[in-house]
Amino acid sequence: MARFTIGKHVEATREEVFAVASDFEHAAENIRGIERLEVLGDGTVGIGTRFRETRVMFGKESTEEMEITAFDPPQGYIVEAEMCGAHFRSEYRFISDIAGTHMRITVETHPVTMVAKLMSPLSLLMVGQMKKCIDADLEDIKRVAEAKAQPVEYI
Repeated sequence: MARFTIGKHVEATREEVFAVASDFEHAAENIRGIERLEVLGDGTVGIGTRFRETRVMFGKESTEEMEITAFDPPQGYIVEAEMCGAHFRSEYRFISDIAGTHMRITVETHPVTMVAKLMSPLSLLMVGQMKKCIDADLEDIKRVAEAKAQPVEYI
């Protein structure tokens, strides 16, 4: 099992940050690491929404199907998927603070198949690449949310 958390501060309201992070329709435009994202079904985003996300990983295009298993605007949501013999769970949290929003993603992976269990020690080498990818995604969400944010008025 691998588990890690990455966070980033955004100078925008929690609602503004959540809106960008959960805008699956425009994810490929907002997040440079995503080549394509296709929401399956009627396009509504919430618990049970499934989507296909395509990225280039290690020089190869990879498409994975994921599902939103919790959705609580604007506090956060959870995305889960089964891929490469492992279960992935990514929890997105958005916490208001005096200067904007702290966004935090916690990723947990658990091997499911025997092959994945045997390969678990090697999968720890992939964690560094996953962290870089998620940090870049957060930086893109920050960039878009701050560009869209309304200026904060101080009294």
